[in-house]
Amino acid sequence: YPRGSDAGKLMALASFATRTEPTTAEAELISFLLDGKYHALADYPHLADAPHLNVGVDEPEFRNFAGIYSDAIFERFHRFAVTKMEPGLPLVIAGGCGLNCDWNTLWRRTGFFSDIFVPPVANDSGSAIGTAIDAQFRLSGNPKIGWDVYSGSPFRADVDVDLTPYEVYNAGPDDVAKFLADDMILGWVTGRCEIGPRALGNRSILAAPFRESTRERLNKIKQREQYRPIAPTCLRAEAERWFGCREDSSHMLFTYKATTDALRAVTHVNGTARLQTVTRQSNGRLADLLAAFQQLTGYGVLCNTSLNFSGKGLINNLVDMDAFTRERGLDGFVIDGSVYLLRDSHD
Repeated sequence: YPRGSDAGKLMALASFATRTEPTTAEAELISFLLDGKYHALADYPHLADAPHLNVGVDEPEFRNFAGIYSDAIFERFHRFAVTKMEPGLPLVIAGGCGLNCDWNTLWRRTGFFSDIFVPPVANDSGSAIGTAIDAQFRLSGNPKIGWDVYSGSPFRADVDVDLTPYEVYNAGPDDVAKFLADDMILGWVTGRCEIGPRALGNRSILAAPFRESTRERLNKIKQREQYRPIAPTCLRAEAERWFGCREDSSHMLFTYKATTDALRAVTHVNGTARLQTVTRQSNGRLADLLAAFQQLTGYGVLCNTSLNFSGKGLINNLVDMDAFTRERGLDGFVIDGSVYLLRDSHD
């Protein structure tokens, strides 16, 4: 049976595809799975001879198939929209498929809809908000609520933690930028926690975006497979220069082509990146840090991945922050301007 994490892994593998046309055997399998009524893979009459059976995720032709199969699924959705729906309407994408940044980008490129909106809580974590809005609407006639993506709980630092392994500094953006430019990897905590599945600069792990080895270290810290990509967070004013992005992409739900090979840690094998754009209005502390990093390195871009134990929610208290730092190999962490560096990380 599929595991909950399999969809995300297959999305990552799809970006490794180097061909777009299926072989005859692949086309037959795709048709069996996607055309007509639902069929389980186990019911495929040629399963024993099916292409890529049990070859593993590192097999290049399976990675090609992952990309081809992903495109085939999207094309069936697209075909339905074109034949069954009125063009020029806005599209709201909800549910777990809203986290497929490649598909979100493809919908935008079709030009069939007037606008594409994917909420930052596209997955099931948005159901509670939707239920509350529905109840409010039925009781009051008003469906409008005031919220943003940083509407989660505040960080709990009022807990008993032994901080003797750390050197503690009061540090501004320039200081933190210098630590990151020196290839430190830091937890980053500010304000209230994000809601939804993406870390968007309030509960993040940040690092310099230049080295392939940084991506490898981040995936090791996250205990993820090495083919998994790391996303960039970027000043909105720099987004077109480095990623060809001419609009806000504040929720990290669309992909863009990198325009340089200098950002190796955040550029996937196919040249794309799952970009978050940042302004002082959307996230002031992160924008200040990115501006300081730009002054130091010439790039207002950082690696941004979620600050969480595997399979768990975002870290939101000092006990877990300390445990994650020491168990997973961070160099330290930053909490609202206070920097905690492990003493052995910068000797």
